[in-house]
Amino acid sequence: MKWTWVLVAVLVSFGGLSLAKDSLDFPEYDGKDRVHDLNAKNYKSVMRKYDVMVVYYHDHPASNRVAQRQFEIEELALEVGLGVSWPRARLDESDSIFIFIDDEVIEYDGELAADTLVEFIYDVLEDPVEIIDNNRELKGFENIEEDIKLVGYFKSHKSEHFEAFADAAEEFHPHIKFFATFNAKVARELELKLNEVDFYEPFIEDPVVIPGKPYSEKELVKFIEANDRPTLRKLQPHNMYEIWEDDIDGEHIIAFAEESDPDGYEFLEILKKVAEDNTDNPDLSIVWIDPDDFPLLLPHWEKTFDIDLDHPQIGVVEADDADSVWLDMDDGEDLPSVDELEDWLEDALSGEVDPDEDDDDDDDDDDDDDDDDDDDDDDDDDDDDDDDDDDDDDDDDDDDDDDDDDDDDDDDDDYDVDDDDDDDDDDDDDDDDDDDDDDDDDDDDDDDDDDDDDDDDDDDDDDDDDDDDDDDDDDDDDDDDDDDDDDDDDDDDDDDDDDDDDDDDDDDDDDDDDDDDDDD
Repeated sequence: MKWTWVLVAVLVSFGGLSLAKDSLDFPEYDGKDRVHDLNAKNYKSVMRKYDVMVVYYHDHPASNRVAQRQFEIEELALEVGLGVSWPRARLDESDSIFIFIDDEVIEYDGELAADTLVEFIYDVLEDPVEIIDNNRELKGFENIEEDIKLVGYFKSHKSEHFEAFADAAEEFHPHIKFFATFNAKVARELELKLNEVDFYEPFIEDPVVIPGKPYSEKELVKFIEANDRPTLRKLQPHNMYEIWEDDIDGEHIIAFAEESDPDGYEFLEILKKVAEDNTDNPDLSIVWIDPDDFPLLLPHWEKTFDIDLDHPQIGVVEADDADSVWLDMDDGEDLPSVDELEDWLEDALSGEVDPDEDDDDDDDDDDDDDDDDDDDDDDDDDDDDDDDDDDDDDDDDDDDDDDDDDDDDDDDDDYDVDDDDDDDDDDDDDDDDDDDDDDDDDDDDDDDDDDDDDDDDDDDDDDDDDDDDDDDDDDDDDDDDDDDDDDDDDDDDDDDDDDDDDDDDDDDDDDDDDDDDDDD
């Protein structure tokens, strides 16, 4: 029984491994050649072979190894082929990507990344018009708020008004979303009348009814082209270059806000209210960038604009040289209100908030710094000259002093040699005299001390019968007397010695004076 459970466990483990392998079954290259070297001779046959073809047109790398390697990397990453100038496609921009489908040529103006391009191609393959037939699809339509979208109510697919609507959709597909419904119930939810089309700006809940129904294709295209610059639009990987090229008088109003961040979400809601209040202003267009969509560009933007993208930011940016000026929001702690932001935007549109003026201020500051540096250099030069003069004067004085000191030292040395010889002779004589005197004094003191001791001993013997206390007192007195006598004798000896020394010193001084006079 035990071995049975072991066998079951082993079989289950193999089953788990096989499931894990299936779940990690990454796609691999299947060997099919999807990259073609398109040229003037083969483009017709290649175009007939595929329903959708992506053409990457750029300068030929020639013999430059770096350019060839760069092209190979781009080819592998994008999985597109090299194209040549084809008059029908009007390929006149180098490093451009075009998608050919049916009779349409769609230019890709997004990020040069494989995942973004593939996602864009999938959108191209979708039908230009998406049909809304139930509440679930209606809910999905309402959740789209980042793109321009149009929706119309028509009688059927065969309606000529629907065909005109579909033809207009092909002109803007997949950049603008087109929706249609044939369901009267859905039309009532959208408040649409038959053959009527509503136009929705990004982040605006209330639509604009396109006037002049029923519409022709040209009328729809003309209206869309006149309103394809929303008041608030989002920069996305698939349209980043298209939006950046669509500037107003060479400037963009850029707003950075991270939607997943509380401060960023709050600031985004303020932007939406401002856009809704100013949707009729054709000169106002705010470009919203979510930093989460461009993680690799964050360091570049922070360095170029000198801002911190951890907090919401809004500013005016020059499209050509990236000069910018930004609203001070105290690192997201002091977000502006709707009215305050509208006032700032009015100043930006009127030219009061101008990146060029901020650039001029920086230049003035640089000039002031240069002037200060020049003044400092002049002052330093003057100080150095003064220091050099002072050093020269000090050196001259030092030289004179050194000469005088040398002369004085020579004279002093001559005198010192003679004086030292005389002093040595006198000192030897004095030492001999002092030694003789000290010996005589010591002998006298010893004799006196012996006599005193004998007298004391006789006195002590006579007084033996007295009390012990009296003997002790007498001994103490005698000792004190002896000490006093010794001290007196020592003092006398010292006085005699001092007198002798003084006499010798006087004699030495007289001898020195005589020697000095002789030398002079």
